[in-house]
Amino acid sequence: MTRDMKRLLLAASLLISLCAPAHAGFVEGANAYNAKNYALALKEITPLAKAGMADAQHLLGLMYYMGRGVTRDYKQALFWHRKAAEQGKADAQYVVGAMYYTGNAVPQDHKQAVTWFRKAAEQGHAEAQYALGLMYRHHVAGMPEDPVLAYMLWNLAAASGNANAVEQRASLAKRMRQEQIEEAQSLSAGWKIGTPLPTHSRSGGA
Repeated sequence: MTRDMKRLLLAASLLISLCAPAHAGFVEGANAYNAKNYALALKEITPLAKAGMADAQHLLGLMYYMGRGVTRDYKQALFWHRKAAEQGKADAQYVVGAMYYTGNAVPQDHKQAVTWFRKAAEQGHAEAQYALGLMYRHHVAGMPEDPVLAYMLWNLAAASGNANAVEQRASLAKRMRQEQIEEAQSLSAGWKIGTPLPTHSRSGGA
């Protein structure tokens, strides 16, 4: 489980959302980042982040997290990611959750990690859905063991292309009863992005 969560954090650090808003400076900064011109990226992104643009705050947070164009600083990474997360940026919510889970730059707080993972997952964030699935599967971070919810979440993550979710779901299915699989399938089919995820299942609880 620890190894899986560390992999999640690495994925978070590499995640870049470049669905560009209508602002030339952000597009230029994002393109510069992708071209590894981090000095230019920093110049373009910093004023936008300070002005409150969530996409810019997320990208600046990644630069601090990775030490690209700036000295690596996890506290600054959390600061900017949290600002973006509070504005509803799902990628940033996921990173904040991962940092709380591992205790990176903040005291380890699994309750906070679950809160931020859930916020991102309810926006359809595949990695956050996968992370929550792991928590339900392995009964960690104060989450109940519930294979039905784990399967449901991995179903959603797999539909968004998360390969780890596909593997974990297949492995879990071998240990589940048919009624549990059917409930999980029904839950995932009925869930819509932007609505709360279930916190318990009928047939999956211990």
